[in-house]
Amino acid sequence: MNEYKEKILKICNEHNKATLMETLNIEYIDVGENYLLAKMPVTSQVHQPDGVLHGGATVALAESVGSMASHIFLDTKEFFVRGLEISANHVKSIREGDVYARAEVVHKGRTTQIWDIKVTDKDGNLISICKLTTIALSKK
Repeated sequence: MNEYKEKILKICNEHNKATLMETLNIEYIDVGENYLLAKMPVTSQVHQPDGVLHGGATVALAESVGSMASHIFLDTKEFFVRGLEISANHVKSIREGDVYARAEVVHKGRTTQIWDIKVTDKDGNLISICKLTTIALSKK
């Protein structure tokens, strides 16, 4: 299983090249049957002017991990994934360190998928909670 996990994570991280995910230094670090985990460093590059993590950067992390999770759990030869809706509640601020976004599937339908994404700090403290709805569209 570890070899399979490493292969999936390698593919996910390769998709980050020359994208917003690379700009934000998002790295996919763990995957399981119904989840994907990513981390992002909290530096001045993702701060609001008052020195805390910007909510937009948090939402970009959440949508990135949720969309990638949909991507790896679907047949990508037949479908591509797009985000339909994302919502976020920011409950705690953070100034430095890493944040972790874990996308867990709530609904995995043929057309739509719903992901619960919790963004936490290294100690597991909740920073934000997000819900992402994605759609699988036929490549034909």
